[in-house]
Amino acid sequence: MIELKTITPESIPAALEMAKRYRLLNEADEAESICLDILAVQPDHQDALITLLLALTDKFADSGLTPSFDEAKDVVDRLDSSYCKAYYSGIIYERRAKYHLKQGGMGTGAVAYDWFHKALRAYGEALAGCDPNNQDAVLRWNSCARIINTHPEVKTFDDHHQEGLLDAFEEPH
Repeated sequence: MIELKTITPESIPAALEMAKRYRLLNEADEAESICLDILAVQPDHQDALITLLLALTDKFADSGLTPSFDEAKDVVDRLDSSYCKAYYSGIIYERRAKYHLKQGGMGTGAVAYDWFHKALRAYGEALAGCDPNNQDAVLRWNSCARIINTHPEVKTFDDHHQEGLLDAFEEPH
């Protein structure tokens, strides 16, 4: 195995900016690698943890959920504040919902619906404990709500199954 080099503590700010730039260029693997280098020097560096989490969720679209989903959830556990834990859990769930929605096919709308609702619960929790001037969770909430409201295929399993299980003489309750 090739030995990894260690960055200096003084290089962390520039490395973090580079990781953010790689995310903007849709280079999630590179951003993840840089964050891991930062965290090897400062394991609790909150900005590096958040950038790592976002890079991991960026990978959902191209690489699928495994192992990035579980890795992103592990990063949430390392965040300092309850607001960040709730907000970034919401981000993970929202991005998972969008992943399922893009997959298409039978039942994916219902799976997406469940993940969007998990995201809404997390954003609600974040809102309960955040500074009133911080509206990030409101913006994310509204994004999820708009997707649910404008995509008819995004509905609960109950809505899907109930219609399919009715015979000609039954009406939904």
